[in-house]
Amino acid sequence: MDRRSFLLSISGLALSQLLVGCENKNQTKLSVHLLKNSIPAQVVDQFSKFLQPKPKLKFSPVEQIQNLYQQLQRWQESPKTNDKQNWMRWVPFINSQTTNVVDLVSLGDYWLKSAIEQKLIQPLEAAEVQQLKSWSNLDERWRQLVTRNDQGNLDPQGKVWAAPYRWGSTVIVYDRQKFRELGWQPQNWSDLWRDGLRSQISLLDNPREVIGLVLKKLGQSYNTENLDTVPNLEKELQTLNQQVKFYSSNNYLEPLITGDTWLAVGWSSDILPILSRYPQLNVVIPKSGTAIWADLWVRPTKANKNEISSKWIDFCLQQEIAKQITTKTRTNSPIISDITITNIAEPIRGLLQTNQQIFPKSEFLLPFSTSTEKQYDSLFTKIKTS
Repeated sequence: MDRRSFLLSISGLALSQLLVGCENKNQTKLSVHLLKNSIPAQVVDQFSKFLQPKPKLKFSPVEQIQNLYQQLQRWQESPKTNDKQNWMRWVPFINSQTTNVVDLVSLGDYWLKSAIEQKLIQPLEAAEVQQLKSWSNLDERWRQLVTRNDQGNLDPQGKVWAAPYRWGSTVIVYDRQKFRELGWQPQNWSDLWRDGLRSQISLLDNPREVIGLVLKKLGQSYNTENLDTVPNLEKELQTLNQQVKFYSSNNYLEPLITGDTWLAVGWSSDILPILSRYPQLNVVIPKSGTAIWADLWVRPTKANKNEISSKWIDFCLQQEIAKQITTKTRTNSPIISDITITNIAEPIRGLLQTNQQIFPKSEFLLPFSTSTEKQYDSLFTKIKTS
């Protein structure tokens, strides 16, 4: 499952690769595979100027988190020569220059448990973490998110497996004109059940997100492990399903833009970049809290630990750099507690500020046991087909 597919390309960072610095054999090198749109090209350029002597940097943007996860698997599998042509064809960013293991990869927090379980990544060394100047500035929830045992579950006695560099949330986006006619504006999850929205909503095709928002409406946690303990959950889901026109995790914005639906639930990383082009759309973060996601830096198992990769992780968590990531990618940084950036236009600036305020009420989608995952999948399938 891929939580989002980005709609805009990085400014100045071509899909092929960004190379900074002229190579010589004694030159320090850093190779990174990152999610497209998640780091501005200017930040990479500043990092190059920040280091002396000037390093050779190779940043390769990739369309989707799922492709990055698959690449981690490929490095572990070491495919046979006669299989190489097949798997290269369906992992689109692979070519003869990118089959070597890189120093760092960006990965979503959703994939962290399985990446650890499958030994696709290695933990950051304790001494390395201690040397990160910005680590102590992170909210405790961020350190908890990436501190896990060898099964990939949260464990305060575990190892640090990743470093966060940006985050976003699940939001409500709606057509302001349609709701002006209704005489009200959505503010919270409970508004999805209101009169006038029958068959006018698109929801993510994702059991954790849909069942989770219903749990949140009922005052429960997104990470509730036994759904049988929640009164009226199935009834609430059935009522919500009557409001839904369709479920999609990839194409939920197009019908909203064309007026076929009035409201959608989606990921802020999909939605914020397009707001300036579609002024009829407005976005709100539910007041009771929402699901939040994070993009993380991880080190592939077969990568050699080097000092420059640690410096890159720390660089992304510096205040000024974090602000630039926020400004250019329209997401939040884990290092910024109060956004005062004035060069972000409304409503995006206001939304990011609200996101920070609602952060304490919101939740990461934490790993579940296989049996709990099946319970969510089964209930979701039942509701959609009823």
